[in-house]
Amino acid sequence: MEEGGVAAGKSTAADRGAWIVFEDEASQSLRPPRARSWGRIGRTPVVRFRGRGSGRVSMAGMVCFRHGDRSRLIYSFRVHRGRKGEPKGFAWQDYRDLIVRAHTQLKGPIVLVWDNLRTHLMPQMKAFIAANEDWLTVLHFPSFAPDLNPQEGIWSLVKRTIGNLAAANLGQLAVAVKRSLKRLSTDRTSSTATSWAPAWP
Repeated sequence: MEEGGVAAGKSTAADRGAWIVFEDEASQSLRPPRARSWGRIGRTPVVRFRGRGSGRVSMAGMVCFRHGDRSRLIYSFRVHRGRKGEPKGFAWQDYRDLIVRAHTQLKGPIVLVWDNLRTHLMPQMKAFIAANEDWLTVLHFPSFAPDLNPQEGIWSLVKRTIGNLAAANLGQLAVAVKRSLKRLSTDRTSSTATSWAPAWP
C-alpha cells in the first residue's frame, strides 16, 4: 500500500489534524441482490421480481475517520428512471458538492482517498481540488484494489439488508435503500453520521 501511495495519507492527515475520508460509488437496479432465506427442505426459495427497465438507484458514500473522533458516514443517492436525456450517474458537480458538504459537516481539513473513476479525473474536478488545497488533499487508490476501501463494506451491508427484496418500482427500492443507509449512519454502536440525499421526482 505504501508503494502505491495509499499509506502516505495517514501521516498527511496526522500532520494536518485532518479527517481521512474514503469515497466510493454503487448502484442497485430492481433486480435484487441474492441473499440467504428460509425454505422447505429440498425446495429452493424463489423470489419473483420486475427486473426489466433501465432505471436504478445510484449511491455515493464517504466513511470518515479522525483520531479522537467517532467515525462518520456521509452519503448521497438519487434515482435514475432511464428517461431520455436523464444523466445515468453522478456528474463531477455532484462529487464536488458532496466533498464541500463533508467539509462543512466535519469542520476540518480532509484527506480524500478515492479511485480513478473518469469523473474523479475530469479537468473541472482537478481545478476544484487545486483551488481548495488549503483544506483538501486527494489521493488515489491503486487500480483494481476495492479491498482497500472501507466504503465497499458499507455497500455490502446495504445490499445485504435489501437482499431478496422484490420491489414493485424504483420508488419502493429508493425508500428501502434510504432506510438502510439511514440505519447504518445512525448506528451508535459503530459510528455517528450525517447525510444528504437529493429528492427524487
